[in-house]
Amino acid sequence: MSWKKISLVFLLLIILVYTCFPFYWAIVSALKKAGTGTFIVEYWPSEPVLKNFIYVLNRPAFGSTFFNSFLVSTLTVLFCLLIALTASYALGRIQFKGRTVLLLGILGTSMFPQVAILSGMFELVRSLGVYNTYQGLIMSYVVFSLPFTVWILTAFIRDLPIEIEEAAMVDGANSYVILFKVFLPLMWPAMVTTGILAFIGAWNEFLFALTLTISPEVTTLPVFMASFRGESEFEIPWPNIMAASVLVTIPVLIVVLIFQNRIVKGLTAGAVKG
Repeated sequence: MSWKKISLVFLLLIILVYTCFPFYWAIVSALKKAGTGTFIVEYWPSEPVLKNFIYVLNRPAFGSTFFNSFLVSTLTVLFCLLIALTASYALGRIQFKGRTVLLLGILGTSMFPQVAILSGMFELVRSLGVYNTYQGLIMSYVVFSLPFTVWILTAFIRDLPIEIEEAAMVDGANSYVILFKVFLPLMWPAMVTTGILAFIGAWNEFLFALTLTISPEVTTLPVFMASFRGESEFEIPWPNIMAASVLVTIPVLIVVLIFQNRIVKGLTAGAVKG
């Protein structure tokens, strides 16, 4: 084996350890007993226990917040993809004045951090009467996830051969038929990629959920995890929080593993032409 291949393998191992170690450390911390020192370097607990996972699963709010997160994340993905699909077709195929400026504006909105639009979003949600509701959360998540989704799908539609669209027009197809019956079957890799990224963003989101909800019936898993307290008000039970973090990550990990091939195709679409 040449030195170039050895260096490449060594670099990949470093990247693998760097990306996987936080999740591994969360598992190790979740298996520790309370009070054994979460921040003590111990690559595997001497007496691993499962009571932290049992504690989290037995919490009454865990099931309801899990359902809330799944419902809000799924509906966010559906709305994002529906809106982004039609918007990306207009931006990618239809020639109109100001298209480039509009696309750059959409991209620019995604550069703002959440905290910059939090106060405005709170006032908007409250004025619409959807504070502490699923609708308010879904609306805020769609607003935050839509720019990236539109940008990715627009780039994908631009790379589709124009001959496909022209052939459909010759057969008498209108714009809706071209979009949903011609382009949509070809766009599944990009749709899956952007959908999963939007799902992960909504699933892990904390700031909007903390600000726009107040009751346990509507709040999501990240807010539920932040409510963990120890025996005293200022004690933080890190093993329980780590156990909850592992349980929250498992659904996302399963989804990514199932659709990993489509994710790679979606991210690399348009990279090679000819």
